[in-house]
Amino acid sequence: MSKKPRKIRVELRKNRQPRARRTDWTRQFQQDQFGDAAPPSRETIKAKGELSRHRTVIVDSEHSAASPESSFATHQDWFTGRVLQVIGNTAIVEDAAEKSFVCAVSRVLRTLAIEERSTVVAGDRVHFRLADGAASGPDIGEPQGMIERVEPRHGVLTRAYRGKEQVIVANVDQLLIVNALDEPGLKPNLIDRYVVAAEKGGIRPILCLNKADLVDVADFEPFIGLYSQLGYEVHVTSVTTGLGIRRIRQTLQECETVLAGQSGVGKSSLLNAVEPGLGLRVSEISQATLHGRHTTTTAKLFKLSAGGWVVDTPGVRQFELWDVIPEELEGYFVEMRPYVPHCRFPNCTHTHENDCAIKVAVENGEIDAGRYQRYLYMFVGETESAF
Repeated sequence: MSKKPRKIRVELRKNRQPRARRTDWTRQFQQDQFGDAAPPSRETIKAKGELSRHRTVIVDSEHSAASPESSFATHQDWFTGRVLQVIGNTAIVEDAAEKSFVCAVSRVLRTLAIEERSTVVAGDRVHFRLADGAASGPDIGEPQGMIERVEPRHGVLTRAYRGKEQVIVANVDQLLIVNALDEPGLKPNLIDRYVVAAEKGGIRPILCLNKADLVDVADFEPFIGLYSQLGYEVHVTSVTTGLGIRRIRQTLQECETVLAGQSGVGKSSLLNAVEPGLGLRVSEISQATLHGRHTTTTAKLFKLSAGGWVVDTPGVRQFELWDVIPEELEGYFVEMRPYVPHCRFPNCTHTHENDCAIKVAVENGEIDAGRYQRYLYMFVGETESAF
């Protein structure tokens, strides 16, 4: 038997400014400008009590009030759907019948969102209501509905951006880390940061080394072999020659995958090759800077004809980890885990201590020196050296 819903009070941002208090009453009284009339007994300069800053919402009694944004009681006139794309405070939502609607995000939901969590992101499963006569279609213009509830997330990819958490995508199974072997070139530090972020968010990391037609792949066999021995799935691809496209298509099939990587590595071109009907816009590398141009501006969710979903994300030039403290970083480097118990000090950081088993393993060639160096960069919080 379900428990009876209960009411809680939640804070809202103030949406009004207090009226200016009159400051001349004392002077008028002293000058007897009121005459026989009594001065006003009360002046109201703000809403009574705290009503202007709180609102009552109904939550399931089995949930705590600490996270009411995921605990709203579902109304009969609400629909369920999945967010395909977010642009500002509006989102394109697809319902169970595969109809898409442009929806705004309710103010209560935006207010309830805590600092380290984005309100609505691509991949979110949401409950929304529609306006009377709402028409489906992603290019309607004005919002046709309102997102009222976001379901609890799993499989999230996040990063730190301007001191806050930025959730890039939610509810995915795997992260396809796309890097280019040339133009702009391999970025091992960026790859390892994505690997750590994926494992932190409960996502399976997969490496895709693109633009193989521009290089001699044999030169990169040590790098490919390293990550393969660590247990990561590695794909070598070329959109120009078709190398590896079939394997990538099989990897994406029946899974929910987010593609991420530096600008210009060919994420959109890769998706166009896997699913020709997508028609995603692509651009060339700038020969002056050897950096990619941003053709994808927001994360967008696509459904594959062979089954599964993919999310194309904007390219990045810097990826800062979120909520990964240096002391737990060792746990995200799989090759370090067996050596950690053999360090002399239980709180060893593997950076400067004596009798560190991991440092000894690096010296003996049991742990790759490049991976260890990238661990040190992450430990001290350096990001500029990664790129």
